Amino acid sequence: MQQIESVSEMRSVAAQLKSSGKTIALVPTMGALHAGQEALIRAAVKKADVVVVSVFLNPLQFGPNEAVANYPRSLAEDLKLCAAAGAQVVFAPSVAEMYPKGYSTYVSEEHIAKTLCGVSRPAHFRGVTTMMASLFNLIRPDFAFFGQKTAQRAAVVRQMAADLHFGVEVVVVPTVREPDGLAVGVGNRNFTASLRQEALAFSKALKKVKEMADAGVRNPDRLIAEATHILSQHRRVRIIYISIVDTVALEPVREATAGNTMLAIAAWVDEVRLIDNVIL
Repeated sequence: MQQIESVSEMRSVAAQLKSSGKTIALVPTMGALHAGQEALIRAAVKKADVVVVSVFLNPLQFGPNEAVANYPRSLAEDLKLCAAAGAQVVFAPSVAEMYPKGYSTYVSEEHIAKTLCGVSRPAHFRGVTTMMASLFNLIRPDFAFFGQKTAQRAAVVRQMAADLHFGVEVVVVPTVREPDGLAVGVGNRNFTASLRQEALAFSKALKKVKEMADAGVRNPDRLIAEATHILSQHRRVRIIYISIVDTVALEPVREATAGNTMLAIAAWVDEVRLIDNVIL
């Protein structure tokens, strides 16, 4: 497996791969990799000739009250996971490489990014799309892999890729969950046993609402009310939003329809912000 740190080398390697007719899959990450990203890499291996994993803690994705310095870093362990999962290239640039002195260009998606997490994190998706545009230009992937848990990120990037004619197919991989139902994520490592029990309210709510939808309940207000009731029973959970939206533009729907509707939840569990969702 090849580790690359410079923009110039990544551009050169990508050009060589494309000129030789290789298809490229990109798995973008911020590091501190876990089973969720491992699943993305393994899915990408099946789809493309070469898998490139980017490991870049993107400061543009963090708001003024979100400390990027507190995000865990574990590059040595990340490299081991990438190699074991089958990645051929890891691109791990510094902030100075991606955003050199004088950098002043940003990319914004103005519709999907305004909903759900975009309400409480207004600058977040501008950071995502700016970084992804740079990665798409450098790596020239045919596919980009995201987890279902970050469905809004995938939807925003898919829209950007279409609007700017990148020719990249966004592939969404099912959420990986712990045996108790909690979606795997970086924030989980901060949970005590009692906090973890509080966090399980997410999977309980998602499961219950999906069961209701499967049984024929189509009214979004009823479904949202049930999810709200379940989360509200946990005193250390503070709801940010509970929404039922379509799976493409992430706009609220008047009726839940099979396969085209998603229940999305964001909440604080003490000081940890969690998101999760389920397709109804």
